Amino acid sequence: MALRLDEKKAIVEEVAAVAATAHSAIAAEYRGLTVVELTELRRNARECGVYLRVVKNSLARRAVKGTDFACMQEGLVGPLMLAFSMEDPGSAARLISEFSKENAKLETKVVAIGGQLYDGSELERLSKLPTYDQAVSILMSVMKAPITKFVQTMAEPHAKLVRTVAAVKAQKEAA
Repeated sequence: MALRLDEKKAIVEEVAAVAATAHSAIAAEYRGLTVVELTELRRNARECGVYLRVVKNSLARRAVKGTDFACMQEGLVGPLMLAFSMEDPGSAARLISEFSKENAKLETKVVAIGGQLYDGSELERLSKLPTYDQAVSILMSVMKAPITKFVQTMAEPHAKLVRTVAAVKAQKEAA
């Protein structure tokens, strides 16, 4: 059933609003997936905070125009599903990557992040980006390491003195 003009405008507005706030976008070809598999993918997307939508390519081109994902316009050919990362840049990539391991029919065509267009082969690299919490944890460990090393260095002479005294005491008790 064909969409009416007002329905098309609503779809374009919805996808454009999502694209304006998304961190990254992935276009994947879903040809050959069953309804059950697509339903599972959509359920996983909701849990991960990923906006997943099958949109006609002409409408998708209009929706991403004027956003960071305008670079995707040339790559939108064939039956594609758009996945936008809403929480962190790698969430959509992790979702698509994990799902495509089990379902080889889901094939990534285009990856876009920060206004840059990448081939579908870059999906794995994007999926390895840390989440916000992981990035903060890594930053804190890097910031904490020099202080920890300094405290250990300052405490070592005293600890060495205590160990030496304990060894002398043990030696005298043994004699």
